[in-house]
Amino acid sequence: MWLVTDPRRSVRCASRLIALGALTLFLTSAGAAQSPISVVTTTTDLRSLAEAVGGERITAISLAPAALDAEEYQPKPQDALRLKSAGLFVRVGLDYDLWADRLLTQVGRPEINRGGPFYVDASRTIAVLELRGVSVGPGDGHAHGSGNPHYWLDPENADIITAAIVEALARLDPAHAAAYEARRSAFLARLQARLAGWQQALAALKGVPIVAYHNSWPYFARRFHLDVFDVIEAKPGVPPSPAHLAAVIKAMRDRGARIVLREPHEPERDAAFVAAKAGAAVVTLAASVGALPQADDYLALFDTDVAALTAAAR
Repeated sequence: MWLVTDPRRSVRCASRLIALGALTLFLTSAGAAQSPISVVTTTTDLRSLAEAVGGERITAISLAPAALDAEEYQPKPQDALRLKSAGLFVRVGLDYDLWADRLLTQVGRPEINRGGPFYVDASRTIAVLELRGVSVGPGDGHAHGSGNPHYWLDPENADIITAAIVEALARLDPAHAAAYEARRSAFLARLQARLAGWQQALAALKGVPIVAYHNSWPYFARRFHLDVFDVIEAKPGVPPSPAHLAAVIKAMRDRGARIVLREPHEPERDAAFVAAKAGAAVVTLAASVGALPQADDYLALFDTDVAALTAAAR
């Protein structure tokens, strides 16, 4: 190290350092663009959508496994390690995956944290349902304080979610931006073709009263004109009281409800109890990719649920 006394020489040295830094950044970015980008998502649904638009250019992993309730997921030590090497982080938002905030703080990478260029909150431009400003306190379970967060269950919202993912991938890997957009367009075309069939299949259930265990289904119900009029959980994530179960049974009898929706990870006892008392059938649906074996990607998720519902309606 030496002391530079000539101002002109100082400027030249600074210019060389800046150029060297720019070259290093360029080479690092180019190297990263040649290998698959690591995309870390909070849920399997977002992972599936990322894979649909990223193709072979990415490797995607979800932190919360399909078999568990992602709203109540407890992060593991390896989750922080996954985020340390992530090129892109994608989350559901709307207080659904608040557990991810602690992980992001631990990792300490501003680029994949809130406000960073490679942080994606997929809910950012979603038209949120049930936005009531509910505060969350002790005993409130995982109350939907920022609106109902299950927006991926409206297949039309895949347009918004994939747009946010592709926008971030294009910032990270601009050389392949057109390829990401082309894959997105092809995926959305396949989805639209399937959507017409799903709507036709569920037309027989229009207006049929339905009860669900958890309040996962407002977006799905709105898209397919279903009448999910009550839930067994009085508060999301809180087991129902005997009084609430009695009220649900009475409402089912009054409305003539014959279907109770349950997700695989939810307790079977309460759903079976109210169904038996009201003369209804329990239908198990996947609210996330992988929750049932046949729901192994985003399109198959809707294929699976539509098939289960139409079978119950026969």
